[in-house]
Amino acid sequence: MDMGVISLFFCIFLSPQLCLSQGRDFPWDSCGRAFCWLPVEKPAQTVQGPVCCLDMLLDCLSNQVCPGSPPGVWVCSTDMILTMPTTFEMSWEGFSGVRVLALPGDVSYAANHGVYFADEQGRVRDIIYKGSEERIRRAAQLDGMVPLVSGPVFFCRRVLERLLKAHVTPPLDGCTYMGMDSGAPPLQISLFLDLLMCLCSDLSESEFVNGERTGCSSPISQQGAVVRSARALLWRILRGITLHMVYVPGGCYDYLTLSGREHIDRLTKKGTERDTLSHIQNTQCVSDGGRVINSVLEGDVRVASGAVIQHCHLQGPVEVHSGCLLSGLEVTSSSHIQQLALTNDHIIQGHHIQLGEIKITVYTVLGAYDDLKVSCDDDGATFLNHRWSDLYSRTGIQPEDLWWSGRSQSLMEARLFPVFQPRGGAVGLEVGVCWLLGGPGALEQWRAVWRLSLREVLSLTDQEGELRWREALFFQVGRRRVMDNLKSQSDRGLLPSFRAAVLGGQHEELLCTLDSIAAGSRENLGVAARCLACIADVLACLAGEGRGGLRSGPAANPAWSHAFSILEKGHLLGGVQALATERAKWLSRPDLLVRAARHYEAAGQVLLRQAVMLSQRFISIGQGEVPPLGEWQDVECPARLDLSGGWSDTPPIAFEHGGAVVNVAVKVDGRRPIGARARRIKEPRLLLVSSSGVQDDAIAMETVCEKLEDLKDHCVPYAPAALLKAVCVCSGLVTYPSRQSLDEQLLQRWGGGVEIHTWSLLPHGSGLGTSSILAGAVLAAVYRCTGRTYDTDSLIHAVLHLEQMLTTGGGWQDQVGGLVGGVKVARSKACLPLRVEVERLPLSDDFLLSLQQHLLLVYTGKTRLARNLLQDTVRRWYSRVPSIVENAGQLVDNAEECARACTEGSLPRLGACLERYWGQKKVMAPGCEPAAVRTMMDALRPLALGQTLAGAGGGGFLYLLTRQPQQGEAVRQVLNNTQGLRDFSVHPVELDMDGISLLKSS
Repeated sequence: MDMGVISLFFCIFLSPQLCLSQGRDFPWDSCGRAFCWLPVEKPAQTVQGPVCCLDMLLDCLSNQVCPGSPPGVWVCSTDMILTMPTTFEMSWEGFSGVRVLALPGDVSYAANHGVYFADEQGRVRDIIYKGSEERIRRAAQLDGMVPLVSGPVFFCRRVLERLLKAHVTPPLDGCTYMGMDSGAPPLQISLFLDLLMCLCSDLSESEFVNGERTGCSSPISQQGAVVRSARALLWRILRGITLHMVYVPGGCYDYLTLSGREHIDRLTKKGTERDTLSHIQNTQCVSDGGRVINSVLEGDVRVASGAVIQHCHLQGPVEVHSGCLLSGLEVTSSSHIQQLALTNDHIIQGHHIQLGEIKITVYTVLGAYDDLKVSCDDDGATFLNHRWSDLYSRTGIQPEDLWWSGRSQSLMEARLFPVFQPRGGAVGLEVGVCWLLGGPGALEQWRAVWRLSLREVLSLTDQEGELRWREALFFQVGRRRVMDNLKSQSDRGLLPSFRAAVLGGQHEELLCTLDSIAAGSRENLGVAARCLACIADVLACLAGEGRGGLRSGPAANPAWSHAFSILEKGHLLGGVQALATERAKWLSRPDLLVRAARHYEAAGQVLLRQAVMLSQRFISIGQGEVPPLGEWQDVECPARLDLSGGWSDTPPIAFEHGGAVVNVAVKVDGRRPIGARARRIKEPRLLLVSSSGVQDDAIAMETVCEKLEDLKDHCVPYAPAALLKAVCVCSGLVTYPSRQSLDEQLLQRWGGGVEIHTWSLLPHGSGLGTSSILAGAVLAAVYRCTGRTYDTDSLIHAVLHLEQMLTTGGGWQDQVGGLVGGVKVARSKACLPLRVEVERLPLSDDFLLSLQQHLLLVYTGKTRLARNLLQDTVRRWYSRVPSIVENAGQLVDNAEECARACTEGSLPRLGACLERYWGQKKVMAPGCEPAAVRTMMDALRPLALGQTLAGAGGGGFLYLLTRQPQQGEAVRQVLNNTQGLRDFSVHPVELDMDGISLLKSS
C-alpha cells in the first residue's frame, strides 16, 4: 500500500491531470522503482532511450486508463507495473465522485496487499489491507480472483473542490509544506486507508476515526489525538461521495517488492529482450534466459539463464550464474570478479554515493533470497542465502560489528559494506564484497574500514552521479552498436541512436566514430559510403527538424572540392580526413549544417559509384573485324515494363539487401522505340546527334567534339550530349583525361573519327527505361563500328558502369528489360562486386499471346516528378527506415511470386502482383502518385486485374492488365468520361521476344 498526502490534490483542473508519486527506496536500483530500467526496447521510438517502469506506467495510463475521463486529477504511485488488456475501455457517462482501478490477484498474493470489497454495482464497501484469508475471499470476483488495490485513483472536480477546504484547516494543514512552514505539526495521511477509506459505505464514523489500521498513522499513538481529529475532518468533508471500483479482468499488477529473487524473475521473464541497449562482444555467451541491460561486455562474459547484468562494463573471463544480478560495476572490477567463485543467486552492486563533497562508489553483495527487513535472530534470516551463523563462523564477524546498540538487527541495517580505509581512501570491490564471498582478505582489515549499512548506502545515493554513469554507458554502447551494425551491414535503423547522441551532446564522439569506420572500410566501399550518409544524418539532426533548409539540393561548393578530389582518386583515408576538417567549419548554424549534410551525401555517392563500378570485371569485350569507313551499324531496342521488384535493383539496395526484378520487353505502337547507329568517319572528331519524339516532330541536337577538352563534362548529366560523351569514354573509344589529343587518339586507334546518332520515340520521363536502354544501344553500336565483340551480359554491366560514370546512379533493371527480350527475372546478390544474373522465363505461347492481349499502356500526360526521388529513397535506405527495410524484402518476394505467376500462366495472380507492386513503389517513394493519376487509376479499376505506373512513378506511362482482352477502346471511353483528365493517350502493347536487335549494315 502506498502512502499519499493531501497536498497532491490542491489543484483544480478543467481537464484531466495526472499526479505520480515517487516510491520509497528500492535496493535493486539506485534511482528508485520509477526509474528502474527494464529489458524492453520501444520498437517505433524516434529517439533511442531506455524504458523504465515510469515509461511503461505512463504509456498505460495515457493510452488506456485516463483517456475520456472528465475534468479532475488522476493519482498514481510509481511502485508498480500495470498491464492492461488491449480491449479495455472505461465508460464515464454520468460519472461523479472517485474512481479506483482494480486488477486481479490471487488470495495468497493479496494477503500482503490491499483488496477492494465492492458491491455488484462496483461501489466500494471496504478496503481490506493485510486481512485474513477469509475476509479477502469475500471480495472475490466472478473469475475467482480478488480486486487488488492497484494504484490509479481518479478524483473528479467536485471532490477536489471539497478537498480545498482542508488546505489551511488544522490539523490537515500539517500534510502540506505551507502548513508545516506555518508551524503546524507534520501529519501523514494515507491515500488509501484514510482518504479513500472515508468513502467506503460499510464503515461508520466511529470505525473510521478510531480504527487501528496497519499501514497508516495510529489513532492511539502519541499523535493519536491529531490523527483522530484529521480523520474526523475528512469524514465531514468527504462523506457521501461515491467511491466506485472498475475491475479489469485479464489485467496484471506487478508491485516492485524488496525481494531480490522477485526482481530478478521480473527482469528475466519471458517476452523481454535478451540484451537491451547493450554491446556484447560475444553474443553466444549470453543464454536465451539471461538479460543484459545497458552494459558493455567484452570478451568471454558468460551470462546464464536467469541471470541479469545491468549498467556494467565487464571484461571476461567472467561467469554469471543463474539467479545472479550484477549492477553498476566498472571495468576495473572485472579482475576481482574473475577471481571469485561466484555461485547462483548472488547480487553484487556498485552504488554511487555522496559524503559531503566526496563522491565515491560503494559495493554491496547480497543473496537473492535474503529478506532485508527480518531480524537476524529469526529462523528464516539469511545473508548470502545462508544463515547468519554461517557468516559468523566463516569470517569471525560478530553481531556487535554490524549493529549499533538499540538498532534493528536486520540485513538492511547491518554495517557490512566498506567505504574508506584509514590511510588508503576509498575502497574497491576486493576489500568487502570479495572477502564476504570467500575471497582473499582478513577480518582485521574489514573491521578497520569505515562501513555502511544498505539503508545508509541508499540514503546517500548520488542520483546525479548514478545517472551520469548510466548515460556514459548508454552512449558508449550506442557508438559500439553503430560500429557493429555498419561493419556487419545490419538492417537495424540508426537514426534513433543518432538523435539520442545529438540530444545528449555526444555528437562529436559519434562523428569521430563514423569517421573511423569510413576510413577503415577500404575493402568494402559500400560500408564507407553508408558511413558518410550516416554523418549527413547526424549533421541534419544537429540542425534540428525542419531547420536549415531542404536536405536535397546542390552539393558543389568549392570549399569541399579538395576532399571530393581526394576521394575521386581512390584515397579513402585522406578523403575522410579532409571531409572532417572541412566539416568542423560548418557546425555553427542550421543552414550550414544542412549544406554540409548535402556535401556528405554527395561524397557518399562518390564512394557508391566506385563500389558499383567494381562490376567492370563482368564486362568482356573482344576484338573482331573492323567494318569499313562510312558503314553504319544500326541497333534497335524495345522499351520495358517492370512487372515487379523495381527499386530492389537500385544501389546500394541491390548489393546490401539483394534485388530481384521481373520485367518484359515491349514494342510501343508496333515499333521498337529506342535506337542508335554509329559509323567511322574520316575526320578525327566525334559527331554526336541525338533526337527525340515521333519522326515527323523529332527534335535533333548535334554536338561536335574536336578537342579532348570538349569531353570534360561527360560526367555532368545535364550537359549537352552527356550520355553520348559518357559512352565515348566508357566504351574506350577515347581516353579522358589523357596527354594525347583527341585527334591523335582517334587516328591512332580507329583511323578517323566516329559519328553517333540516337533516337527515342518515347516522351521524356516515360518510365519505360529509355535512358538506360538507349545507353545499351549506343554502346552496342559503338562496339560494332569499331570492330569489337560483346555479349548481352557485358552490355548490362557496361550500362551499369556508364551510369555511375555519368553520376546519374540508378539500377540495372532498365537495361535488362530492353536488352533482353521476352519476360525475365533478373537478380543480384547481397554482395560486392555487383553482378546481375538474368533468367528468361519459359512461358507458353498461349500465355504470351494472352498477356499481350491483356496489357495496355496509357500515357498519363504527366511528366515524372523524379528530380530528388532517387536521392531521397537512397537516403532513407541508408538510414534503414524500418518501412523501407521491410518493403525491400517484400519487393523481392513479390518479384519471385510474379515470376511464378507468369511461369504457371495465371493472369489473376500476375494482376495481384502488379497491385502489390504499386503499393510497394509508393512506400519507397512517397508522393509518386499525382492526384490526376489516382483519378485515372480509380476510374480504370473495374476494368483491371492490376495496374501501376511504369518505372519509379510520378507520371509517364501507366500500364494495366485488363480483365478482358483487347480493351483499348473501353479504356479510352472510360478516361474520356472521367472529369479532369486530358492529354492522355492509349497504346497497344506488343511483346518483343528479341530484345536488342542489330539491323543490317548500311
